[in-house]
Amino acid sequence: MKQSHVADLLGVAQATVSRWEAGGQAPSPEAHAALRRLLAPRPAADAALKRLVEAASLPLHLVCDATHALLAASPARQARWRKSAADLAGRSLWPFASAEIQAMEARREALGWFGPEPVALAFWTEANRDAVVPIAPGLTLWERIPLADGGMARLVSTLARPPAHATLVG
Repeated sequence: MKQSHVADLLGVAQATVSRWEAGGQAPSPEAHAALRRLLAPRPAADAALKRLVEAASLPLHLVCDATHALLAASPARQARWRKSAADLAGRSLWPFASAEIQAMEARREALGWFGPEPVALAFWTEANRDAVVPIAPGLTLWERIPLADGGMARLVSTLARPPAHATLVG
């Protein structure tokens, strides 16, 4: 796990994680407990979520909300990609984002994405014209899901129409 990712998940600077790792500074008791939870084996709930995504018939994928690293993808999503999900696993999908996805990323905080209540955002995107991970024009739904390590994942679905609980923006 990269230091920057650990820092994002724990709410500290990357330099702090570097000092912990090098032995130059000891983490606080709270940070030490958070590190233990973060580095513990993933519980069954995260594994079940991954299996559900990988067995879904809809085009969807799961990424780390902080880093955009691919965690899982459905067969329908993988069928559109020129690389397998195994080849993309752990890699950030951000370089493949369309202009509309980039714009929505910048608006998440203003739309309540980081608030205490679960939020779903639906928006229209155009194609990204990428040969490796093409994005077709259409309606995209983002749903924020907590993971066992304290981080958040984002379930990204391609929809024909938004569900009732989604806030359509764009």
